[in-house]
Amino acid sequence: MQWIPAAYTLTFALALITGGRLGDLFGRKRIFIIGTVVFTLASLLCGIATGPEFLVAARALQGAGAAAMVPQVMATIAVTFQGESQARAFGMYGMIMSLGGVLGPVLGAVLTSADIAGLGWRAIFLINLPIGLATVLSALRFVPESRERQARRLDPIGMLLSSTGLLLLAHPLTVGGQEHWPTWSLVMLVAGALVLAAFVAQQRAKTRKDGSALVALSLFRGSAFAGGLAAQLVFGLVCGVFLLTWVLFMQTGLGLSPGQFAPASVAISVGGMAGAMLASRWAGAHMRRVPQAGALLIAVTLAGYQLLVSAQQTSMPFVAAVAPMILVGAGFGMVGAGLAGLTLSQVGHEDAGSAAGLFTTAMQLGTAPGIATASVVFFRLAPAGSHGTTVTEAFAGSVWYVVAALAVMWALMFRLPKPAGAA
Repeated sequence: MQWIPAAYTLTFALALITGGRLGDLFGRKRIFIIGTVVFTLASLLCGIATGPEFLVAARALQGAGAAAMVPQVMATIAVTFQGESQARAFGMYGMIMSLGGVLGPVLGAVLTSADIAGLGWRAIFLINLPIGLATVLSALRFVPESRERQARRLDPIGMLLSSTGLLLLAHPLTVGGQEHWPTWSLVMLVAGALVLAAFVAQQRAKTRKDGSALVALSLFRGSAFAGGLAAQLVFGLVCGVFLLTWVLFMQTGLGLSPGQFAPASVAISVGGMAGAMLASRWAGAHMRRVPQAGALLIAVTLAGYQLLVSAQQTSMPFVAAVAPMILVGAGFGMVGAGLAGLTLSQVGHEDAGSAAGLFTTAMQLGTAPGIATASVVFFRLAPAGSHGTTVTEAFAGSVWYVVAALAVMWALMFRLPKPAGAA
């Protein structure tokens, strides 16, 4: 059961950097279509899986397809649009992602409960077949092709080192907490750091030799990209800690059933759509002020939410528990849509795919330690199986860690482009 989602998540995170660079070298439209085809065929394999091992393998293939798809979207936006139109495009992208966050779980629940043709859970994978076909046809018709002008070779050694290093970090961060951090998890973390250090050294040597490195290290010379990447890493940490602990608070603290919890998750997604829409309108003129305002909105809302939870504990009304999440979601939308555009806005077209892959990887790498951090700030006070007041108190305590991380993220975003004329 753990490996069914983990196989997808890990493969997705490990292959994003490679997927982004493949788009730079061989054409972003081409790699997007190939990734979509792989993802769709893997969804078919998931839907016809005959056992758990088959399903886990198909989920891993699905993650690889997604890793080829996702960086091409942001990279294509980055090279196709400029200035305020680019900010609007990234805002629209964030709004569509939030809409997917609303429709995905709802549609999944409907398909599973409807048990169409006796398919049960298999329908949630098979629905991707017509969606994947429509996506490929739309890409062929509407998406412009773009690629690096000067063709370079692939960097297989860099691909191996980056994937191995990320795996050694991501796996223990994902499962180490629930295993109480055994020795093997700590060894893997140290080994992962060493492999990534070797990867950086290899990339520098590769750049000096023939310029065909997997990652353009020159990206990190710009303060906007380096600051945005760091802010994205912290944003992933925030999402990992808060979303996990909030779900546990709602279901095991307040005693809501999954059905009762559904409107609460929709509230965050609806807020996210509104925040992304605001980002699409304001980001071009206000630049970094938009994601910074989003971070502050989340922090202030959660600080008030913490006081409310501490005061009312398990007697907290449903509306009081859910309504603030609209503002939290709006902040998430403002950060997500605004941060992506500003981080990639000053990246050269030849490295847009690599930059998009790194940016998305930062989110994935941030989420993993975020979930691991939850084991320290939440499960230390509310061990597995806890209910009621124990859970609400643990959640209230964990919120302050989230607020502190938001303050760090807000400060990091001062490295993003500032509004014209701003001091």
